[in-house]
Amino acid sequence: MKKHELGIYVHIPFCVRKCSYCDFLSFPASEQIQTDYFETLRREIDQFRYAEQYEAVSVFFGGGTPSFPDPHQTVSVLDVLREKFRIRQDAEITIECNPGTLSEEKLHLYKEAGFNRLSLGLQSADNGMLSVLGRIHTWETFREEYCIAREAGFTNINVDLMYGLPGQTPDMWRDTLEKVLSLPNGTRFTARPEGPEHISAYSLIIEEGTPFWERYHEDAEVRNRGDRPLFLPDEQSEEEMLLDLNRMLQQTGMYRYEISNYALPGHESIHNTGYWLRREYAGFGLGASAQLGKNRERNTSDLKEYLSDKDVSKEIITLTRENEIEETMFLGLRMMRGVDLDRFEEVFRERAEVLYEDVITGLTRKGLLEISNGYLRLTERGISVSNLVMAEFLLS
Repeated sequence: MKKHELGIYVHIPFCVRKCSYCDFLSFPASEQIQTDYFETLRREIDQFRYAEQYEAVSVFFGGGTPSFPDPHQTVSVLDVLREKFRIRQDAEITIECNPGTLSEEKLHLYKEAGFNRLSLGLQSADNGMLSVLGRIHTWETFREEYCIAREAGFTNINVDLMYGLPGQTPDMWRDTLEKVLSLPNGTRFTARPEGPEHISAYSLIIEEGTPFWERYHEDAEVRNRGDRPLFLPDEQSEEEMLLDLNRMLQQTGMYRYEISNYALPGHESIHNTGYWLRREYAGFGLGASAQLGKNRERNTSDLKEYLSDKDVSKEIITLTRENEIEETMFLGLRMMRGVDLDRFEEVFRERAEVLYEDVITGLTRKGLLEISNGYLRLTERGISVSNLVMAEFLLS
């Protein structure tokens, strides 16, 4: 029986402390709670009933801060995954890491266990900005641990960055980019001796329920009205930051393959690309989601409930055809190549150009969409208003 391709996500919710902008499911916890959690996590993986149907092409440990707990606990989870699933020999196996939680011992242990990609959360190279964000590290800490990762043999590293931060100027942003792009490269004797292989760069979103919401949501509303905010960069400054991001990364050989993601050719995130292409994925851990066939599953987000249940409580939603079509358009348009129109017809037995004729015609006339080489994609102008464009593809 042919096995379906699968992505596997593992949620490690623990962190040293919550950052001021973060609304993810994450929190500090005692060593005993962490031990209990990993035991439950291994049991949940072992109880997965459909493993024989799949071949995993990617594994992603996210959080939280997966590099915060005892690394032997983390490695034990990867070991259980290998026992349970057929994991492709060349699978991408990523662990998210926050500076200030790494060491030479941890990084060597991760490498020996089979992790082959790191995602490092820098956010900014400005120590003042890092303090505003509530990060536990400095630029110097990040650079030291990044270099240790290179020495440990990691040749595929992503660096997470954020722009549009309170008090941030375009000059500060350019300085961050210059510092990141001068970091050691992971491949010896390459024509490009500097910089990480992948960069994820996100504009700050002020999320409700975070300390940043209390401080800055009114300022964000001012900016959204087109007025000049007091603390956040204005729209013109943020646009300048994005232009600098695209220009500077393109000069290093990186290209933008998704709205917020840039990579050297061959180093695109296999795991995240799976989400955008709607590849099936399994999710393990507190609050983790899965997409298996037409079913969308989500684990409980209640830690006490998660630790106490012999069978992890899940919310299951069966997606309708309309749900799947909408997601195909939303997620596909996030990628610079766009939605594969022939593939759309193969899956849904209908041409997207017919189903969405009025929408596509209208947005194309406005210069926000284009069809090229069989793909429907955003134009440069469309990328800047992508959320508004994607909302047009709602069927209900």
